[in-house]
Amino acid sequence: MATDTTAPRVGMMLYGVVPSDVEPTGSAQGVGNPPADVTTVTEDDLAALVSDVPLDRPLGRPDDLTAYQRLLDGTAAVAPVLPVRFGTVLRDAEAIRQLLADQHDMIAPLLDRLEGRVEYVVRGRYIENAVLAEILDTDADARQLREYIQERPEQETTQQRMALGERINGAIEAMRQADTQTAVDRIGKVVEDLVVAEPTHDLDAVHLPVLVEQAHRAEFDAVLAELADGWNGRVEMRSLGPSAPYDFVNRLALTRDD
Repeated sequence: MATDTTAPRVGMMLYGVVPSDVEPTGSAQGVGNPPADVTTVTEDDLAALVSDVPLDRPLGRPDDLTAYQRLLDGTAAVAPVLPVRFGTVLRDAEAIRQLLADQHDMIAPLLDRLEGRVEYVVRGRYIENAVLAEILDTDADARQLREYIQERPEQETTQQRMALGERINGAIEAMRQADTQTAVDRIGKVVEDLVVAEPTHDLDAVHLPVLVEQAHRAEFDAVLAELADGWNGRVEMRSLGPSAPYDFVNRLALTRDD
């Protein structure tokens, strides 16, 4: 019987690794249109979350990334999960079992550390009018530049506008460093680990991925509420999560017990 060479070649996309007693529910879906069913490939006490993917289909569409993250975040809410880099595709189940066997001594301690823990991302953004008023109130040179600019036509104040912008940006950076340290000092007491991440917006005040033990979630929420109250009218605070521990995999690998 001739082989159908027009049929797409299929591989297995690897989303993450979980303990072997974790099984995906019927609602677990992976990439694809329609979404592929997610299953597990087990090796010893580890299991890989996988789905079939056609090898002639490029990955990286927005829907693919959303499906990848949705699956891992949903899993992290109920079990420890070690995320695998998006787009990791192996040829078949045997290749995945071999990978799990080869990496067992690294993966198993990481999963132990992640038991009962999830990631949140703490974000704070300055309220523009409030932070500008704060800067002008404490920086006489900036205040004088602003007054000079307001009294003259725009085309005559290009250099002064640039100078004012530099002073404001420098002041915001200094404020960001101080406020981030305040957040680190307070939040660090009630979380397992945290990362000081780069700002993604000019008005970012705080950007902290944190690893939270579920049993201490109330203490974490209380500290966030205290920070938000203290910065009310100056910084808008929010936390995103729970999610899989994307920002802590490498850090945990570096600090795992031998």
